[in-house]
Amino acid sequence: MVYNNEYIEDIIMIRLFIDTIKQDKNVSKNTVDAYSNDLKGFAEFLSKRGTLRVEDAQKSDIASYLMELKAEGKSKSTVNRKLASIRALFKFLIKKGVVASNPCDGIKVPKIERKEIEYLSVEDIDKLLSMPDDTVKGIRDKALLEIMYATGIRVAEVIALKPSDVNIRLGFVTCTGAVGKARIIPIGSLAKAALEKYIYEARKDLIKENEENAPLFLNYFGEPLTRPGVWKIIKKYGQDADLGDDIKPQILRNSFAAHMVENGADIKSLQELLGHEDIAATQVYLSVKKNRIKDVYDKAFPRA
Repeated sequence: MVYNNEYIEDIIMIRLFIDTIKQDKNVSKNTVDAYSNDLKGFAEFLSKRGTLRVEDAQKSDIASYLMELKAEGKSKSTVNRKLASIRALFKFLIKKGVVASNPCDGIKVPKIERKEIEYLSVEDIDKLLSMPDDTVKGIRDKALLEIMYATGIRVAEVIALKPSDVNIRLGFVTCTGAVGKARIIPIGSLAKAALEKYIYEARKDLIKENEENAPLFLNYFGEPLTRPGVWKIIKKYGQDADLGDDIKPQILRNSFAAHMVENGADIKSLQELLGHEDIAATQVYLSVKKNRIKDVYDKAFPRA
């Protein structure tokens, strides 16, 4: 028996779990969607094995599901995320008294090899940021790129910015963040100049009448820039600057963090600027400093 999509959405315990996490203001919509998709996939797998209720799943079911994901070629990070979603569901069910134990306990997650952080050199950043022209679109794009590099904010955060979040005179932006916690981030003189030019010269040509609550960055229809729209902009200028065909928004965030570390920023301050809940997420950028020291050593020491 295979559940159809409508039935999967109506699985009581999954729906109750999703409804509960939706009420948590510290959980982003992307996280909620990830939980929902992961658990629907697990429910579909269980239905093929004849298990009609998710709460009846056993450790063997979960292990078999993970093996199927691996056989389908899913990455280790994807498998880990789906297991984490199932684990979170059963923690919820234990709390509600629906089950007595978590069948995920004892299941080992695949080890993920940490990828080397991709970031641009200062010279490449300068080249990238010099690509936009002086048209309305170019002025907007210049401000967008400058603010993303100057602050290291995420795509979701930059498209959510409002004009009121920017204080050009004092040189900072207020970012609400992916989990609803506001943080104040300084911006440098070049980012300030680009933002000022965009706000006072170009944005008025993009905004529609009576759009008082419009976000800071708009497209030609006066609508908010979207995540794919930002990706497209960065990819275009990356190609124009001969930096490759696959420059992603994350590389600007990585470049901000890497350059801060290279120039002596302490890890705690960088954590606050990036909006990381867990400092472990920030500590990955320490590898940048270690690699740079190794390069300096290899070039400077005669017996390296």
